[in-house]
Amino acid sequence: PKTNVVFLKVHKSASSTVMNILFRFGEMHNLSFAFPLNGGSQLFYPRHFMAKFVQGFSPGSAPQFNILCHHMRFLHPEVQRVVPSTAVYFSILRNPVQLMESAFAYYKGTSSFSRARSLEEFLHQPYRFYNPKLGDSHYAKNLMTFDFGFNPDGDVTPKRVHLMLKAIEASFDLLLISEYFDESMVLLKETMCWDLDSVVSFPLNIRDSSTRSSLSNSIVEKIKKWNRLDWEIYTHFNKTFWERIDRDIGRERMRREVRALQQRQAELADICLQGRGSVAPKEIKDSSLMPLQYGSAKILGYNIKQGLDKKMEHTCRRLVTPELQYSSALYKQQFAPKRQ
Repeated sequence: PKTNVVFLKVHKSASSTVMNILFRFGEMHNLSFAFPLNGGSQLFYPRHFMAKFVQGFSPGSAPQFNILCHHMRFLHPEVQRVVPSTAVYFSILRNPVQLMESAFAYYKGTSSFSRARSLEEFLHQPYRFYNPKLGDSHYAKNLMTFDFGFNPDGDVTPKRVHLMLKAIEASFDLLLISEYFDESMVLLKETMCWDLDSVVSFPLNIRDSSTRSSLSNSIVEKIKKWNRLDWEIYTHFNKTFWERIDRDIGRERMRREVRALQQRQAELADICLQGRGSVAPKEIKDSSLMPLQYGSAKILGYNIKQGLDKKMEHTCRRLVTPELQYSSALYKQQFAPKRQ
């Protein structure tokens, strides 16, 4: 199994679920994480990533961390200073239409969205609300483009798009698609030579459907136009995603692998979860498993069954521990004071 990995956590793209997979894998194999200084949850996002943002990084030494997966704005030369050259680089993308709808609910408090009564109103006259000079404006336009390190306000010329896609291809070994999450996890498993249980997950940081809104066709077109660079990234890598599946796995085997993954997830849901699925924040019984509630979104969580044996309880708890709590537990473990 490959143990050096860089994951660019693109906002609102099922990336918290992927992060949980990496946390569990790293913990199980006793790997080191490139944590933000002082155990924060973001690597000084929205600034471009710098190696010095990592706790325990020392400029003179060889890259010494196995896994880099906390929120960052990608900058390849700096990332290379932190992880070994053998690291597999990957990220996960999401259809910019759903991404924008999700971002509007989640980042409602930001300068661009706070005064708009609805996404429709924002898109009707975006420049009434959007000011690219403000420090949190990136949440409102071409968020994926921004996370990959590019200018979200750049002109959309064929040349610029081509160079951006080429740069992403040069840096990343694998780009997954959140709409095809199970297929993505099978592809990740194959690329990393991991076993099935390493890529099993329960969806984390997802919204209650009551805070989701359906979008008319005209709104969908406006979102695509407003996030044109993101749309170019998404359509290009959605295509290469399926080309890769056809080349490396084949559709028939992919269907079998996805079935096996879904069966294993159903099995674990059956063993681990009360009610077999996610619950609203007010129904979460164990406060240590409460996900961060943010913006106007209601973020769902889980309850674990009582009476599991110790090993199973540990497995189940890890599967449903929200990102911030898990990250902080691993940080304490990695930087525990050495006993004299």
